[in-house]
Amino acid sequence: MHRVAILAIEGVVGLELASAAHVFALATDPGTGDSLYDVQICGPPSGSAVTAGGREIMRAQLPYAFEDATTADTVIVPAPSIEAADAIATVQQAHANGARIASICTGAFILAAAGILDGRRATTHWAHAAELARRFPAVDVTHGELYVDQGDVLTSAGVTAGLDLCLYLVRRDHGSGVASTVARRMVMPPHRSGGQAQYITTPIVASGNSLQPVMHWMEEHLAEPLTLATIAAEASVSTRTLSRQFRDQTGESPLQWLIRLRVHRAQELLEATDLGVEQVAAACGFGTSVVLRQHFAKTLGTNPTAYRRTFGR
Repeated sequence: MHRVAILAIEGVVGLELASAAHVFALATDPGTGDSLYDVQICGPPSGSAVTAGGREIMRAQLPYAFEDATTADTVIVPAPSIEAADAIATVQQAHANGARIASICTGAFILAAAGILDGRRATTHWAHAAELARRFPAVDVTHGELYVDQGDVLTSAGVTAGLDLCLYLVRRDHGSGVASTVARRMVMPPHRSGGQAQYITTPIVASGNSLQPVMHWMEEHLAEPLTLATIAAEASVSTRTLSRQFRDQTGESPLQWLIRLRVHRAQELLEATDLGVEQVAAACGFGTSVVLRQHFAKTLGTNPTAYRRTFGR
């Protein structure tokens, strides 16, 4: 079983610690119901202070030590209050042993101190990005992305971006079906792309929002040749107003959001049906397999055939 170690460094943000553990703990095999991850919270022998809003709310005595994380398959580093030397050494050793390392918020400072972000793109909470860039000039800090995937090293912004990142890792490991099931159980969007802006007016579109009806309409008409004009007409607004509302509420343009939705639908069809690639392309509104492959490669870094081979039933 894939072992996920989450580091409870002194002053760890409780919500980030718990939400990361919750995402992986909810991921189960759709056929057997068995857990897909063995989740372990690891910390120092003396225990760790868990914080909320910068204040200590409890001190946790943990069943697993930092040393246990050095042999894990994935190591998650939530935001700490200090850059503890033993945590930095743990990340260095785990990475050397082949683990996938991911940070949430200022957990990126631990990764940077460990040297594994040198020469890589990385992100953190927008309020701390400038400080990360100043202290670690060898790191290519991006200002504003939700999360950045560099293969075996990933970084993310604040709490909700950390959730997005963990869900993204589940999707990368086990496909969109498993990830969507976890998202539904947590009542959160099934996918927000890493390149989406951190600071947007309404990061998650709430029930009753003005865009909710047109978004549902787009989902129900994916196979049709939707244009900006037809979407705006359905929403009874101008194309300019529609674009502004989408940018404010999702961080993306209407057509970017539509493409992402179509790719997600294609993933579901490739996993759960025996439809040919041309049929999948038509059902998702891409028209041809050539267009499907282009967007699939740009969004997921793979092709439909390889994706089905990995995640198909």
